[in-house]
Amino acid sequence: MATVKLITDAEAEADPAVKAVFDDIRATRKTDFINNFWRGLANDPVTLKRTWDSLRAVMTGDTALSPVVQEMIYIAVSTANACSYCVHSHTAAARAKGMTPEMHAELLAIIGLAAQTNHLVTAMQLPVDDVFLVE
Repeated sequence: MATVKLITDAEAEADPAVKAVFDDIRATRKTDFINNFWRGLANDPVTLKRTWDSLRAVMTGDTALSPVVQEMIYIAVSTANACSYCVHSHTAAARAKGMTPEMHAELLAIIGLAAQTNHLVTAMQLPVDDVFLVE
């Protein structure tokens, strides 16, 4: 159960700041769907706009990483942060942008391996090799 009210389309229409962001989400994503993340954030229009502007700047437009790679990175970080909502939403987005079942399986293997080796290195408190340092 959400800890905040999920703003309806009717409520969004009544608030010009929320309406503007919802309209931009719909236009950018070419869909009428507004997910619960944005509906929850809409309780604070300033945070809604700031978060959408950041996400749009990083995840859309002319970027060096392909859209599917961006979504796969988002899945990995969301897994590390234990955000079930984000794992689900970005897995759906990655599939829509071309992630195959084979790519997903490989991503999960990498996430699991990285978690394991990160924990081992942290437990051993190993110093970083000089050749890995940026000068």
